[in-house]
Amino acid sequence: MRDGREAVLRTPRWEDLDDLLDMINSLVEEKADIARGEKLTREEEAGWLSSVLRRVETGEEFYLVAEVDGKVVANSEISPGTGSFDTHVGGIGIAIKEGYRDMGLGTEMMRTLIEQAKIIGLDVLTLCTFATNEKAIHVYEKVGFMKTGAIPRKFLRNGKYVDEVMMTLLLE
Repeated sequence: MRDGREAVLRTPRWEDLDDLLDMINSLVEEKADIARGEKLTREEEAGWLSSVLRRVETGEEFYLVAEVDGKVVANSEISPGTGSFDTHVGGIGIAIKEGYRDMGLGTEMMRTLIEQAKIIGLDVLTLCTFATNEKAIHVYEKVGFMKTGAIPRKFLRNGKYVDEVMMTLLLE
């Protein structure tokens, strides 16, 4: 990373439960640009992680975490379409804990997700983000995503409406 620390990108493990819980709850606390507004309990996070590990094992989805100094500080996934006509499309999600942004980690994770999408045979990647998440939008554009739509006033946060921006990357 830009600050000299090394990040390890890998698939998640059951042992990551507490780090992942800490990460999501820290994002909720900072009121980050994520769709979740309430903290999770350990039991809720355990249920989610159990489901993630099953989907990874069966090849239904691809998950990637970033570990820095022995702690998981970022999480991402590719969710391929499941309908008859969209199995060539994958949705991407990514979240990075405060203190680990603006260090090249998001860009490297996005590049890894794009390469994995090609390996699993996807032709199109999509993502959605808050219009206020300018730093993330910059990273997405830097790796080739383009804005392809928006839903005005999709979110109501702290008494203010925020648009949702949709972005797409066509894979070669």
